[in-house]
Amino acid sequence: MSDVRTWEGPSARERQAILARTSTVAIVGASDNPARASYFVATYLLSTSPYEIWFVNPRASDILGRPVYPSLADLPGTPDVVDVFRKASDLPEVLDETLAAGARTLWLQLGLWDEDVAARAQGAGLEVVMDRCLKIEHARFAGGLHWAGFDTGVISSRRARGLPTA
Repeated sequence: MSDVRTWEGPSARERQAILARTSTVAIVGASDNPARASYFVATYLLSTSPYEIWFVNPRASDILGRPVYPSLADLPGTPDVVDVFRKASDLPEVLDETLAAGARTLWLQLGLWDEDVAARAQGAGLEVVMDRCLKIEHARFAGGLHWAGFDTGVISSRRARGLPTA
């Protein structure tokens, strides 16, 4: 894997279209630890999105009161999007499982980038999103960025009166 990024992912409109036609999301690498990003994303998606969410983790049995499946092959249906929270070295294997599961989109979370995996996925007909958070993108298009603390209510870059300076 090279540090140089030459692959171009879908535009904002294309990502919005992916999310608009999505009804099921499998979160691979889902965690029951509230300090993990996958837990926060799952909490947001369950409470704010219209998606059916499936958790995939071979070492967990329950996350947020829902069943957890050991692999994509064990899901009760075909996910539209496979949202990946795994280390970069696991991505080729996750792609193999994604292809076998029949998903339409491979979505690699923030920090995950592998151009070889992306090229292989696209060659097999998958849409690919890399180094983007599905929760942030959903919130961006659904007007829910306040969930991540982005909407502070401050429109100006001016310092509020009465705040101490450094």
